[in-house]
Amino acid sequence: MKKLVAFALSALMALGVAAQGQVDKVVYHIDNTATQATKGLRNIRNHLDVAPETQIVVVTHAEGVDFLMEGAKDKNNPNIDYGALVSALKARKVRFEVCEITLKNRNLNKDQFSMDAEFTPSGVVRVGRLQSREGYAYIKP
Repeated sequence: MKKLVAFALSALMALGVAAQGQVDKVVYHIDNTATQATKGLRNIRNHLDVAPETQIVVVTHAEGVDFLMEGAKDKNNPNIDYGALVSALKARKVRFEVCEITLKNRNLNKDQFSMDAEFTPSGVVRVGRLQSREGYAYIKP
């Protein structure tokens, strides 16, 4: 019995050590630039300031893709240049993904977007897979 208890305790300790070595993974979901982009980019910056090892993917679709377009600025505060904010976060290993269904539905082209943007066939499918298959936590700013 003592051996079983000792084994169980050592297994629990090993799991605790393994959990400490894990990296947090978070998907930020943006589908409306006007209400979510500035706040979301600020949240991501703050997130990385506190937990710099976090793996972050930003998935955009619908009107949420607009802040990733070349020359995009916050309409409520034109001093906020989204390109500079996105580039700074990209340098911190944040991935920004644009839904290709949105491109088709809105008649947009990939060359209208910042070079920091990547593309995914479906933003909604991507968010679901990041959560269910890859263990990403979900945040919607």
